[in-house]
Amino acid sequence: MKLSHLRQIIIYLQKFQKISAIYRVSDTILKIAFDKNDEIYFNMMRSNSSMFRCESYSRSKVYNAPFDVVLAKRFNRSNILNVELLNDDKIVRFKTSIASAYKEEITYLQFEFTGKYTNIIILDEQNTVLEALRHVDLFSSFREVRVGQKLLDIPNAPFVAKEYPLEDIEEFLYSVYEKETGQKLDSLKKQKISLINKKLSKLKKLYKNLDDEQKLQEEIQTSQHYGNLVLASLHKIKPYAKVLELEDYDGEVVKIKLEKSFKSASAIADFFFAKSKKAKQKAKNLHIQKDSLSSKINHNELFINTIKDAKDVAKIELLFPKQLKNKKIKKDDSIETFWIEGYKIQLGKNEKGNISVLKNARAKDIWLHLKDQPSTHVLITTDKQNVPLGIINGAARLCVDFTTTSKDKYLVDYTPRREVTMQNGANVLYNKYKTIEIDTRS
Repeated sequence: MKLSHLRQIIIYLQKFQKISAIYRVSDTILKIAFDKNDEIYFNMMRSNSSMFRCESYSRSKVYNAPFDVVLAKRFNRSNILNVELLNDDKIVRFKTSIASAYKEEITYLQFEFTGKYTNIIILDEQNTVLEALRHVDLFSSFREVRVGQKLLDIPNAPFVAKEYPLEDIEEFLYSVYEKETGQKLDSLKKQKISLINKKLSKLKKLYKNLDDEQKLQEEIQTSQHYGNLVLASLHKIKPYAKVLELEDYDGEVVKIKLEKSFKSASAIADFFFAKSKKAKQKAKNLHIQKDSLSSKINHNELFINTIKDAKDVAKIELLFPKQLKNKKIKKDDSIETFWIEGYKIQLGKNEKGNISVLKNARAKDIWLHLKDQPSTHVLITTDKQNVPLGIINGAARLCVDFTTTSKDKYLVDYTPRREVTMQNGANVLYNKYKTIEIDTRS
């Protein structure tokens, strides 16, 4: 951020008296709720740091690193004593206090918009580092950022910063978000759609290359017939023959070219019976393969449509959670998993996935389904805690997004899993439930 902008934003920040809540919404973005409803986001990405405001920004997960623990302990429901630009540089420092049972505890929250060394540092009254978003050792910089060490000041920049007047601070903060996220959102959409399109292309190719049912039926009949003809003419067939001329039941001569040589006539018969059996097995499983591939193709087409409809980067991050590094965890290919503010959301990609979602759920998990019409089954893992309405709303939106591409108002029912009774397949009955409305038209 420009120093001139920070000088003006500081004046705007000085009107706030309290930090109501503070937490990370992504790896590098921290949200502060000032006083009651004023929310400002601090994007501390290296070389591209900024402050912005927006209508809402979904938390990708709940962070519990030492930095986040100290952040919550020291600043949730704290009083703001002072906000300044430290040494008139690109460092925003909040001086805060929390009244404990024993004494008033003073803590500094320092946002350093300093390019390569962009950081958030938590300090005590003696300027000792309590925690930091990024720890910096002496091999990386002259200025060490390490828990328990005193923090040195940054030397003043050897130039005079230009002035860039802002007419409206709030309007500027909203525009920062729109500009940054607009460019990033377009880029992410292209990247993720390309990723899903590759999967979709492979699935469509597999579907196209499936055996033709009519040809399989013809092969079943023909191979079975040839096998019976061979058995009826065992005494006429010579070993290692390449072409057979056999009399059919109607008296006509049937000419059969063999794919390879066989040492006996009975081996030829066995070959044709095995070929018929194999074709019969393929025909039997063909509809299962078609249904499976068709449901996967449909799911990925819905996925692409959901990406296209995403209004912010947070939605893209929700749709593409970071993969678990533990390779021992076996992933169910029929279930899609998302995370909304630390809550695990699962949905079935097809009937098999819907059944798995239901069977693996616990009694207090929240189950969601479109009202009075077929849809994907969605499950919120609760760990027995009450689920905020915002999480239910997010899960309900996923339920709609991965069921239909039509833009309309939809009703989504939700209830604890214990209230849902499984019938045939993924068909269910449920009585006690609540309903939420999802409008996809805007």
